[in-house]
Amino acid sequence: MSTPTLTILAVDDEPNMRRLLEISLRQAGYRALSAGNGREALEIIRQQQIDLVVSDLHMPGMNGLQLLEVLRNEHEHLPLIMVTAQGEIKTAVAAMKLGASDYILRPFELETLEIAIAKALNVKRIQQENTFLRQIQQPDVTGLIGNSAAMQSLKQMIQQVAPERATVFIVGETGTGKELVAKALHEASPRHAALFVAINCAAIPADMLESELFGHEKGAFTGALKERIGKFELANGGTLFLDEITEMPIQLQSKLLRVLQESVVEKLGGNRQITLDVRVVAATNRDPIQAVKEGKLREDLYYRLNVLQLQIAPLRERHDDIGLLAEFFLAKRQCQLSEEARLCLQHYGWPGNVRELENILERAAILAGNQLIQPQHLPADIGQHAASAAAEVTTPAETNMLSIPRTTEAMERRLIMQALDTCQGNKTKAAKLLEISERSLWNKLNQYQLR
Repeated sequence: MSTPTLTILAVDDEPNMRRLLEISLRQAGYRALSAGNGREALEIIRQQQIDLVVSDLHMPGMNGLQLLEVLRNEHEHLPLIMVTAQGEIKTAVAAMKLGASDYILRPFELETLEIAIAKALNVKRIQQENTFLRQIQQPDVTGLIGNSAAMQSLKQMIQQVAPERATVFIVGETGTGKELVAKALHEASPRHAALFVAINCAAIPADMLESELFGHEKGAFTGALKERIGKFELANGGTLFLDEITEMPIQLQSKLLRVLQESVVEKLGGNRQITLDVRVVAATNRDPIQAVKEGKLREDLYYRLNVLQLQIAPLRERHDDIGLLAEFFLAKRQCQLSEEARLCLQHYGWPGNVRELENILERAAILAGNQLIQPQHLPADIGQHAASAAAEVTTPAETNMLSIPRTTEAMERRLIMQALDTCQGNKTKAAKLLEISERSLWNKLNQYQLR
Protein backbone atom coordinates (compact mmCIF):
# COMPACT_ATOMS: atom_id res chain seq x y z
CA MET A 1 0.00 0.00 0.00
CA SER A 2 1.58 3.26 -1.11
CA THR A 3 1.24 6.41 0.98
CA PRO A 4 0.75 9.74 -0.86
CA THR A 5 3.55 12.25 -0.26
CA LEU A 6 2.40 14.91 2.17
CA THR A 7 2.78 18.55 1.21
CA ILE A 8 4.21 21.06 3.70
CA LEU A 9 4.24 24.81 3.14
CA ALA A 10 7.18 26.82 4.58
CA VAL A 11 6.38 30.49 5.18
CA ASP A 12 9.24 32.94 5.86
CA ASP A 13 10.17 36.39 4.55
CA GLU A 14 13.89 35.56 4.55
CA PRO A 15 14.88 33.82 1.25
CA ASN A 16 17.77 31.93 2.85
CA MET A 17 15.56 30.60 5.63
CA ARG A 18 12.88 29.57 3.13
CA ARG A 19 15.46 27.71 1.11
CA LEU A 20 16.80 25.98 4.22
CA LEU A 21 13.29 24.91 5.22
CA GLU A 22 12.55 23.57 1.74
CA ILE A 23 15.75 21.50 1.67
CA SER A 24 15.11 20.19 5.19
CA LEU A 25 11.53 19.18 4.36
CA ARG A 26 12.54 17.38 1.17
CA GLN A 27 15.25 15.51 3.04
CA ALA A 28 12.60 14.42 5.52
CA GLY A 29 10.51 12.96 2.66
CA TYR A 30 7.87 15.65 2.23
CA ARG A 31 6.82 17.67 -0.81
CA ALA A 32 7.89 21.23 0.05
CA LEU A 33 6.36 24.53 -1.07
CA SER A 34 7.29 28.00 0.15
CA ALA A 35 5.77 31.46 0.55
CA GLY A 36 7.35 34.80 1.44
CA ASN A 37 4.55 36.08 3.67
CA GLY A 38 1.15 35.23 5.14
CA ARG A 39 -0.91 36.53 2.21
CA GLU A 40 1.14 34.57 -0.32
CA ALA A 41 0.72 31.50 1.88
CA LEU A 42 -3.07 31.89 1.92
CA GLU A 43 -3.18 32.04 -1.87
CA ILE A 44 -1.26 28.77 -2.10
CA ILE A 45 -3.44 27.09 0.57
CA ARG A 46 -6.61 28.15 -1.25
CA GLN A 47 -5.38 26.71 -4.54
CA GLN A 48 -4.02 23.29 -3.57
CA GLN A 49 -3.95 20.67 -0.86
CA ILE A 50 -1.57 21.52 1.99
CA ASP A 51 -1.13 19.06 4.84
CA LEU A 52 0.86 21.26 7.26
CA VAL A 53 2.28 24.80 7.50
CA VAL A 54 5.60 25.81 9.06
CA SER A 55 5.50 29.60 9.50
CA ASP A 56 7.81 32.27 10.85
CA LEU A 57 6.31 34.56 13.46
CA HIS A 58 7.62 37.94 12.22
CA MET A 59 6.76 38.79 8.61
CA PRO A 60 5.70 42.05 6.89
CA GLY A 61 2.11 42.49 5.76
CA MET A 62 0.62 39.47 7.54
CA ASN A 63 2.61 37.90 10.37
CA GLY A 64 2.42 34.34 11.64
CA LEU A 65 -0.27 35.03 14.25
CA GLN A 66 -2.51 36.77 11.70
CA LEU A 67 -2.03 33.88 9.25
CA LEU A 68 -2.94 31.44 12.02
CA GLU A 69 -6.17 33.32 12.82
CA VAL A 70 -7.31 33.19 9.18
CA LEU A 71 -6.45 29.51 8.89
CA ARG A 72 -8.47 28.61 11.98
CA ASN A 73 -11.51 30.22 10.33
CA GLU A 74 -11.04 28.75 6.87
CA HIS A 75 -9.17 25.48 7.48
CA GLU A 76 -9.95 24.35 10.99
CA HIS A 77 -7.92 21.14 10.89
CA LEU A 78 -4.82 22.39 9.04
CA PRO A 79 -1.88 22.14 11.49
CA LEU A 80 0.58 25.02 11.79
CA ILE A 81 3.98 24.99 13.50
CA MET A 82 5.23 28.43 14.53
CA VAL A 83 8.94 29.26 14.27
CA THR A 84 10.02 31.83 16.85
CA ALA A 85 13.27 33.27 18.15
CA GLN A 86 14.74 32.85 21.60
CA GLY A 87 13.09 35.20 24.10
CA GLU A 88 9.66 35.04 22.39
CA ILE A 89 8.17 32.29 24.50
CA LYS A 90 5.15 34.43 25.51
CA THR A 91 4.29 35.01 21.86
CA ALA A 92 4.71 31.32 21.14
CA VAL A 93 2.30 30.48 23.96
CA ALA A 94 -0.18 32.97 22.48
CA ALA A 95 0.12 31.14 19.15
CA MET A 96 -0.65 27.83 20.88
CA LYS A 97 -3.78 29.37 22.42
CA LEU A 98 -4.88 30.46 18.94
CA GLY A 99 -4.59 26.87 17.75
CA ALA A 100 -1.00 26.38 16.64
CA SER A 101 0.02 22.72 16.74
CA ASP A 102 3.49 23.43 18.12
CA TYR A 103 6.36 25.91 18.10
CA ILE A 104 10.10 25.53 17.64
CA LEU A 105 12.87 27.96 18.50
CA ARG A 106 15.46 29.02 15.97
CA PRO A 107 18.11 28.06 15.32
CA PHE A 108 16.86 24.47 15.21
CA GLU A 109 18.13 21.13 13.99
CA LEU A 110 16.44 19.07 11.29
CA GLU A 111 15.56 16.36 13.81
CA THR A 112 13.68 18.89 15.96
CA LEU A 113 11.62 19.97 12.94
CA GLU A 114 10.87 16.37 11.93
CA ILE A 115 9.66 15.47 15.41
CA ALA A 116 7.37 18.53 15.55
CA ILE A 117 5.93 17.75 12.10
CA ALA A 118 5.31 14.07 12.88
CA LYS A 119 3.60 15.00 16.15
CA ALA A 120 1.36 17.64 14.50
CA LEU A 121 0.31 15.32 11.65
CA ASN A 122 -0.49 12.54 14.10
CA VAL A 123 -2.63 14.86 16.23
CA LYS A 124 -4.45 16.03 13.10
CA ARG A 125 -5.25 12.47 12.11
CA ILE A 126 -6.50 11.57 15.59
CA GLN A 127 -8.72 14.68 15.67
CA GLN A 128 -10.26 13.79 12.31
CA GLU A 129 -10.89 10.21 13.37
CA ASN A 130 -12.39 11.23 16.71
CA THR A 131 -14.68 13.73 15.00
CA PHE A 132 -15.84 11.06 12.59
CA LEU A 133 -16.39 8.46 15.31
CA ARG A 134 -18.44 10.91 17.36
CA GLN A 135 -20.64 11.73 14.38
CA ILE A 136 -21.58 8.19 13.43
CA GLN A 137 -23.76 5.76 15.32
CA GLN A 138 -21.65 2.64 15.56
CA PRO A 139 -23.60 -0.50 14.63
CA ASP A 140 -23.05 -3.67 16.60
CA VAL A 141 -20.22 -5.60 15.04
CA THR A 142 -21.49 -9.17 15.01
CA GLY A 143 -18.84 -10.65 12.74
CA LEU A 144 -19.47 -13.26 10.12
CA ILE A 145 -21.35 -16.05 11.88
CA GLY A 146 -22.20 -19.31 10.20
CA ASN A 147 -20.78 -22.65 9.13
CA SER A 148 -22.96 -23.29 6.10
CA ALA A 149 -21.28 -24.01 2.77
CA ALA A 150 -22.25 -20.53 1.53
CA MET A 151 -20.65 -18.81 4.54
CA GLN A 152 -17.52 -20.94 4.38
CA SER A 153 -17.09 -20.01 0.72
CA LEU A 154 -17.64 -16.32 1.49
CA LYS A 155 -15.08 -16.34 4.32
CA GLN A 156 -12.53 -17.99 2.04
CA MET A 157 -13.14 -15.37 -0.66
CA ILE A 158 -12.66 -12.56 1.86
CA GLN A 159 -9.28 -13.96 2.89
CA GLN A 160 -8.21 -14.12 -0.75
CA VAL A 161 -9.51 -10.67 -1.70
CA ALA A 162 -8.61 -8.67 1.42
CA PRO A 163 -4.86 -8.17 0.75
CA GLU A 164 -5.51 -6.74 -2.73
CA ARG A 165 -5.96 -3.05 -3.60
CA ALA A 166 -8.69 -3.65 -6.19
CA THR A 167 -12.23 -2.39 -5.68
CA VAL A 168 -14.81 -4.89 -4.47
CA PHE A 169 -18.52 -5.08 -5.32
CA ILE A 170 -20.70 -6.80 -2.70
CA VAL A 171 -24.11 -8.04 -3.90
CA GLY A 172 -26.74 -9.29 -1.50
CA GLU A 173 -30.33 -8.80 -0.39
CA THR A 174 -31.28 -6.26 2.25
CA GLY A 175 -30.31 -7.46 5.73
CA THR A 176 -27.73 -10.04 4.65
CA GLY A 177 -24.84 -8.15 6.27
CA LYS A 178 -23.09 -6.38 3.40
CA GLU A 179 -21.46 -3.84 5.72
CA LEU A 180 -20.17 -6.63 7.97
CA VAL A 181 -18.54 -8.26 4.95
CA ALA A 182 -16.97 -4.92 4.00
CA LYS A 183 -15.64 -4.54 7.55
CA ALA A 184 -14.25 -8.06 7.45
CA LEU A 185 -12.42 -7.17 4.23
CA HIS A 186 -10.98 -4.07 5.90
CA GLU A 187 -9.89 -5.89 9.06
CA ALA A 188 -8.17 -8.63 7.06
CA SER A 189 -6.35 -6.11 4.83
CA PRO A 190 -3.08 -4.19 5.32
CA ARG A 191 -5.29 -1.12 5.86
CA HIS A 192 -6.82 -2.32 9.12
CA ALA A 193 -4.95 0.27 11.23
CA ALA A 194 -6.64 3.14 9.31
CA LEU A 195 -10.33 4.06 9.30
CA PHE A 196 -13.20 2.06 7.85
CA VAL A 197 -15.68 4.73 6.70
CA ALA A 198 -19.20 3.78 5.59
CA ILE A 199 -21.76 5.90 3.82
CA ASN A 200 -25.26 4.87 2.72
CA CYS A 201 -25.95 6.50 -0.64
CA ALA A 202 -29.70 5.95 -0.22
CA ALA A 203 -29.92 7.61 3.21
CA ILE A 204 -28.46 11.01 2.26
CA PRO A 205 -30.34 13.57 0.11
CA ALA A 206 -28.93 13.81 -3.40
CA ASP A 207 -27.97 17.48 -3.02
CA MET A 208 -25.90 16.69 0.11
CA LEU A 209 -24.26 13.45 -1.00
CA GLU A 210 -21.50 15.12 -3.04
CA SER A 211 -20.44 17.22 -0.05
CA GLU A 212 -20.50 14.15 2.21
CA LEU A 213 -18.25 12.25 -0.18
CA PHE A 214 -15.80 14.91 -1.29
CA GLY A 215 -16.10 17.66 1.36
CA HIS A 216 -16.50 21.38 0.76
CA GLU A 217 -14.65 24.63 1.29
CA LYS A 218 -15.97 27.39 3.51
CA GLY A 219 -18.56 29.41 1.57
CA ALA A 220 -18.96 26.79 -1.16
CA PHE A 221 -22.74 27.09 -0.80
CA THR A 222 -25.30 28.61 1.53
CA GLY A 223 -24.78 27.16 4.97
CA ALA A 224 -21.16 26.12 4.36
CA LEU A 225 -19.88 28.06 7.36
CA LYS A 226 -16.58 26.20 7.57
CA GLU A 227 -14.48 23.71 5.68
CA ARG A 228 -15.73 20.11 5.75
CA ILE A 229 -13.64 16.99 5.29
CA GLY A 230 -15.28 14.48 2.96
CA LYS A 231 -15.56 10.75 3.54
CA PHE A 232 -12.95 10.04 0.86
CA GLU A 233 -10.36 12.22 2.58
CA LEU A 234 -11.30 10.80 5.97
CA ALA A 235 -10.76 7.25 4.69
CA ASN A 236 -7.31 8.07 3.30
CA GLY A 237 -5.10 5.03 3.88
CA GLY A 238 -8.15 2.95 4.80
CA THR A 239 -11.40 1.68 3.29
CA LEU A 240 -14.48 3.57 2.07
CA PHE A 241 -17.71 1.55 1.94
CA LEU A 242 -20.37 2.89 -0.46
CA ASP A 243 -23.60 1.11 0.45
CA GLU A 244 -26.58 1.11 -1.96
CA ILE A 245 -24.41 2.51 -4.77
CA THR A 246 -27.27 2.17 -7.28
CA GLU A 247 -29.13 4.92 -5.37
CA MET A 248 -26.38 7.47 -6.07
CA PRO A 249 -27.51 10.18 -8.55
CA ILE A 250 -26.30 9.27 -12.03
CA GLN A 251 -24.50 12.62 -12.51
CA LEU A 252 -22.55 12.06 -9.29
CA GLN A 253 -21.54 8.59 -10.47
CA SER A 254 -19.45 10.16 -13.24
CA LYS A 255 -17.48 12.17 -10.66
CA LEU A 256 -17.02 9.05 -8.56
CA LEU A 257 -15.65 7.24 -11.61
CA ARG A 258 -13.04 9.97 -12.10
CA VAL A 259 -11.99 9.73 -8.45
CA LEU A 260 -11.57 5.97 -8.76
CA GLN A 261 -9.52 6.30 -11.95
CA GLU A 262 -7.26 9.17 -10.85
CA SER A 263 -7.16 8.75 -7.04
CA VAL A 264 -7.74 12.48 -6.50
CA VAL A 265 -10.70 14.47 -5.17
CA GLU A 266 -11.66 18.13 -5.25
CA LYS A 267 -13.83 19.66 -2.56
CA LEU A 268 -16.95 21.58 -3.50
CA GLY A 269 -16.07 25.25 -3.99
CA GLY A 270 -12.37 24.51 -4.31
CA ASN A 271 -9.87 23.79 -7.04
CA ARG A 272 -7.25 21.94 -4.99
CA GLN A 273 -6.61 18.34 -5.98
CA ILE A 274 -6.19 16.05 -3.00
CA THR A 275 -4.27 12.86 -3.73
CA LEU A 276 -5.62 9.89 -1.83
CA ASP A 277 -4.99 6.21 -1.25
CA VAL A 278 -8.41 4.72 -0.51
CA ARG A 279 -9.78 1.27 -1.19
CA VAL A 280 -13.40 1.48 -2.28
CA VAL A 281 -15.89 -1.28 -1.49
CA ALA A 282 -19.36 -0.79 -2.97
CA ALA A 283 -22.58 -2.72 -2.34
CA THR A 284 -26.09 -3.06 -3.69
CA ASN A 285 -29.22 -5.07 -2.94
CA ARG A 286 -30.18 -4.98 -6.62
CA ASP A 287 -29.07 -7.12 -9.53
CA PRO A 288 -26.25 -4.84 -10.80
CA ILE A 289 -26.70 -5.87 -14.45
CA GLN A 290 -30.40 -5.04 -14.23
CA ALA A 291 -29.54 -1.72 -12.53
CA VAL A 292 -27.30 -0.87 -15.50
CA LYS A 293 -30.12 -1.72 -17.94
CA GLU A 294 -32.55 0.46 -15.95
CA GLY A 295 -30.14 3.43 -15.94
CA LYS A 296 -29.61 3.25 -12.16
CA LEU A 297 -25.90 2.46 -12.49
CA ARG A 298 -23.45 3.71 -15.09
CA GLU A 299 -22.06 0.82 -17.09
CA ASP A 300 -18.50 2.17 -16.99
CA LEU A 301 -18.74 2.65 -13.20
CA TYR A 302 -20.06 -0.89 -12.80
CA TYR A 303 -17.06 -2.36 -14.59
CA ARG A 304 -14.72 -0.15 -12.56
CA LEU A 305 -16.29 -1.28 -9.27
CA ASN A 306 -16.77 -4.92 -10.24
CA VAL A 307 -13.11 -5.89 -10.31
CA LEU A 308 -13.86 -8.40 -7.56
CA GLN A 309 -17.42 -9.42 -6.66
CA LEU A 310 -18.66 -11.06 -3.47
CA GLN A 311 -22.13 -12.63 -3.39
CA ILE A 312 -23.87 -13.01 -0.02
CA ALA A 313 -26.41 -15.82 0.13
CA PRO A 314 -29.82 -14.94 1.66
CA LEU A 315 -30.66 -16.50 5.02
CA ARG A 316 -33.32 -18.76 3.48
CA GLU A 317 -30.49 -20.54 1.63
CA ARG A 318 -28.42 -21.15 4.76
CA HIS A 319 -30.85 -22.41 7.40
CA ASP A 320 -28.02 -24.29 9.07
CA ASP A 321 -26.67 -20.91 10.27
CA ILE A 322 -29.90 -19.86 12.01
CA GLY A 323 -29.11 -21.73 15.24
CA LEU A 324 -25.64 -20.15 15.54
CA LEU A 325 -26.98 -16.69 14.75
CA ALA A 326 -29.77 -17.08 17.31
CA GLU A 327 -27.27 -18.14 19.98
CA PHE A 328 -25.17 -15.08 19.27
CA PHE A 329 -28.06 -12.59 19.33
CA LEU A 330 -29.54 -14.09 22.51
CA ALA A 331 -26.25 -14.47 24.40
CA LYS A 332 -26.25 -10.88 25.65
CA ARG A 333 -29.70 -11.50 27.17
CA GLN A 334 -28.68 -14.88 28.56
CA CYS A 335 -31.73 -16.30 26.83
CA GLN A 336 -32.22 -19.51 24.85
CA LEU A 337 -34.51 -20.99 22.20
CA SER A 338 -36.66 -24.04 22.72
CA GLU A 339 -36.17 -26.74 20.11
CA GLU A 340 -39.68 -26.13 18.83
CA ALA A 341 -39.03 -22.39 18.43
CA ARG A 342 -35.76 -23.10 16.62
CA LEU A 343 -37.55 -25.32 14.14
CA CYS A 344 -40.14 -22.60 13.60
CA LEU A 345 -37.34 -20.20 12.69
CA GLN A 346 -35.84 -22.71 10.29
CA HIS A 347 -39.16 -23.16 8.49
CA TYR A 348 -39.54 -19.42 7.88
CA GLY A 349 -38.50 -17.74 4.61
CA TRP A 350 -36.71 -14.66 6.11
CA PRO A 351 -37.42 -11.93 3.54
CA GLY A 352 -35.52 -9.50 5.83
CA ASN A 353 -32.62 -11.92 6.29
CA VAL A 354 -30.27 -11.68 9.31
CA ARG A 355 -31.46 -8.22 10.30
CA GLU A 356 -35.04 -9.51 10.54
CA LEU A 357 -33.87 -12.49 12.60
CA GLU A 358 -32.07 -10.24 15.09
CA ASN A 359 -35.10 -7.97 15.54
CA ILE A 360 -37.51 -10.89 15.98
CA LEU A 361 -35.28 -12.55 18.57
CA GLU A 362 -34.98 -9.33 20.54
CA ARG A 363 -38.76 -9.03 20.61
CA ALA A 364 -39.18 -12.70 21.52
CA ALA A 365 -36.72 -12.41 24.41
CA ILE A 366 -38.71 -9.49 25.81
CA LEU A 367 -42.02 -11.38 25.56
CA ALA A 368 -40.45 -14.47 27.14
CA GLY A 369 -39.10 -12.42 30.04
CA ASN A 370 -35.61 -13.53 29.03
CA GLN A 371 -36.62 -17.13 29.77
CA LEU A 372 -36.78 -20.05 27.31
CA ILE A 373 -38.29 -18.75 24.05
CA GLN A 374 -41.30 -20.77 22.89
CA PRO A 375 -43.12 -20.58 19.51
CA GLN A 376 -45.85 -18.37 21.01
CA HIS A 377 -43.25 -15.69 21.64
CA LEU A 378 -42.57 -15.45 17.90
CA PRO A 379 -44.67 -13.40 15.45
CA ALA A 380 -47.78 -15.09 14.08
CA ASP A 381 -46.37 -15.62 10.58
CA ILE A 382 -43.44 -17.49 12.13
CA GLY A 383 -45.30 -19.14 15.02
CA GLN A 384 -47.78 -20.69 12.60
CA HIS A 385 -45.04 -23.12 11.70
CA ALA A 386 -45.29 -24.56 15.20
CA ALA A 387 -47.43 -27.48 14.03
CA SER A 388 -44.90 -28.61 11.44
CA ALA A 389 -42.10 -27.96 13.91
CA ALA A 390 -43.87 -30.05 16.54
CA ALA A 391 -44.23 -32.84 14.01
CA GLU A 392 -40.46 -32.88 13.57
CA VAL A 393 -39.76 -33.32 17.29
CA THR A 394 -42.35 -36.06 17.89
CA THR A 395 -41.50 -39.73 17.81
CA PRO A 396 -42.60 -41.88 14.83
CA ALA A 397 -45.30 -43.52 16.98
CA GLU A 398 -46.82 -40.11 17.56
CA THR A 399 -47.11 -39.06 13.92
CA ASN A 400 -50.60 -40.38 13.15
CA MET A 401 -51.93 -37.52 11.02
CA LEU A 402 -55.51 -38.89 11.30
CA SER A 403 -55.55 -38.58 15.09
CA ILE A 404 -58.35 -36.16 16.03
CA PRO A 405 -56.90 -35.42 19.51
CA ARG A 406 -53.45 -34.62 18.11
CA THR A 407 -54.82 -32.53 15.24
CA THR A 408 -57.06 -30.64 17.66
CA GLU A 409 -54.12 -30.06 19.99
CA ALA A 410 -51.95 -28.73 17.17
CA MET A 411 -54.73 -26.36 16.05
CA GLU A 412 -55.36 -25.12 19.61
CA ARG A 413 -51.66 -24.51 20.15
CA ARG A 414 -51.43 -22.54 16.91
CA LEU A 415 -54.50 -20.41 17.66
CA ILE A 416 -53.30 -19.68 21.21
CA MET A 417 -49.86 -18.62 19.95
CA GLN A 418 -51.39 -16.37 17.27
CA ALA A 419 -53.71 -14.76 19.83
CA LEU A 420 -50.87 -14.14 22.28
CA ASP A 421 -48.76 -12.66 19.50
CA THR A 422 -51.60 -10.38 18.37
CA CYS A 423 -52.14 -9.22 21.96
CA GLN A 424 -48.41 -8.92 22.65
CA GLY A 425 -48.53 -11.54 25.39
CA ASN A 426 -51.52 -10.06 27.26
CA LYS A 427 -53.40 -13.14 28.53
CA THR A 428 -56.68 -11.32 29.31
CA LYS A 429 -56.94 -9.83 25.81
CA ALA A 430 -55.88 -13.11 24.21
CA ALA A 431 -58.61 -15.02 26.06
CA LYS A 432 -61.24 -12.54 24.79
CA LEU A 433 -59.92 -12.91 21.25
CA LEU A 434 -60.12 -16.71 21.54
CA GLU A 435 -63.61 -16.39 23.06
CA ILE A 436 -62.68 -18.49 26.09
CA SER A 437 -62.29 -17.61 29.76
CA GLU A 438 -58.92 -16.47 31.07
CA ARG A 439 -58.91 -19.50 33.39
CA SER A 440 -59.37 -21.80 30.37
CA LEU A 441 -56.49 -20.09 28.62
CA TRP A 442 -54.22 -20.61 31.60
CA ASN A 443 -55.24 -24.28 31.72
CA LYS A 444 -54.40 -24.66 28.02
CA LEU A 445 -51.05 -22.93 28.53
CA ASN A 446 -50.23 -25.37 31.32
CA GLN A 447 -51.51 -28.33 29.35
CA TYR A 448 -49.40 -27.53 26.27
CA GLN A 449 -46.45 -26.22 28.30
CA LEU A 450 -46.64 -22.86 26.54
CA ARG A 451 -46.06 -20.64 29.61
